[in-house]
Amino acid sequence: MADSNFVDYVKIYCCSGKGGKGSSHFRRAKYIPKGGPDGGDGGRGGDVYLRANRNLWTLLHLRYERHIIATPGEAGSAKGSTGKNGEDRYIEVPCGTVVYDADSGDYLCDVTEDGQTVRLLKGGKGGWGNIHFKTSTNQAPRYAQPGEPCEERNIILQLKLLADVGLVGLPNAGKSTLLSVITSAKPKIANYPFTTLEPNLGMVKYRDNRSFIMADIPGIIEGASEGKGLGLRFLRHIERNSLLLFMLPADTDDIEKEYEILNNELEKYNPDLAEKSRVIAITKSDLLDEELEEALAVNLPEGIPHIFISSVAHRGLDKLKDILWSELNRETFLDTEKIVHKNIDITRIPTDSEEAENAEENDTEEKSRPNT
Repeated sequence: MADSNFVDYVKIYCCSGKGGKGSSHFRRAKYIPKGGPDGGDGGRGGDVYLRANRNLWTLLHLRYERHIIATPGEAGSAKGSTGKNGEDRYIEVPCGTVVYDADSGDYLCDVTEDGQTVRLLKGGKGGWGNIHFKTSTNQAPRYAQPGEPCEERNIILQLKLLADVGLVGLPNAGKSTLLSVITSAKPKIANYPFTTLEPNLGMVKYRDNRSFIMADIPGIIEGASEGKGLGLRFLRHIERNSLLLFMLPADTDDIEKEYEILNNELEKYNPDLAEKSRVIAITKSDLLDEELEEALAVNLPEGIPHIFISSVAHRGLDKLKDILWSELNRETFLDTEKIVHKNIDITRIPTDSEEAENAEENDTEEKSRPNT
């Protein structure tokens, strides 16, 4: 994917600043033979913060800046002067970014609103100068405190898109076509699998100036939870979605089996996803008549709203919006933060070299496809 600038995963090293050491200086002045201690305190080391920025879309800028290091505090000096504090470092990330410990996989924090700031690492405190240790019995202390050490940590940043409705389906199920018809988004559309290689967002306009956000992720295939196809790379983006729209093409051989494949892959990736609210849309229904629709409806799971649509013929789209809006406003949603805040298994995350190999393979495959 050489032409893609969408980066939703990056591993970086962060280090706060060390505290400056205190000064053990003594006052030196003419006609004052015993000036006494006047060493100042060391400066505070810089902190490392995570800050959400709504103007960012990916983590691309961090792919080439893998070391975030705050500056240390300066040492104290004469006349009780405190050393200069270290400069804080701010890691600007898109809204929806989640942070994990790269060594243990533990969840650390996430930022969802523009300007939200979280401190990741605290800078070391500056050491006290010898002026603090002067007593009646020790009037000339010749020692001072060293500054506190810095904190360091390897972290994983994962971007999980903030959307209301997530489109779930096998390749060529019509997800990108639907997004291009009911929103202003312009995803790539072609008649071969894995046309969509990165997530796309679109704003769906509803009645009375109301709207909701829809996300299209690359197609899921059987074995995606084990790394097949585009693997786990984009499944994380549906964790924050309030509602899942399963898209099943009408021309598939076994519509019930296709739904089971999608549902099983989501459960294997994260069992909590099985509890999310969902709607089923049978796409390409312009190929069906009423009898075939009734026959297909028998094989659909009970208790889940379903609708037959055709994005090309603009059939059933208004009714689909009605169903989605109705489901979005029900008070039966699973707490998405419960899913997002779970720890991750770092053994299932590809290394940088593996990610580069996968990108090279996808790029080669993309070049071999016919131009449309």
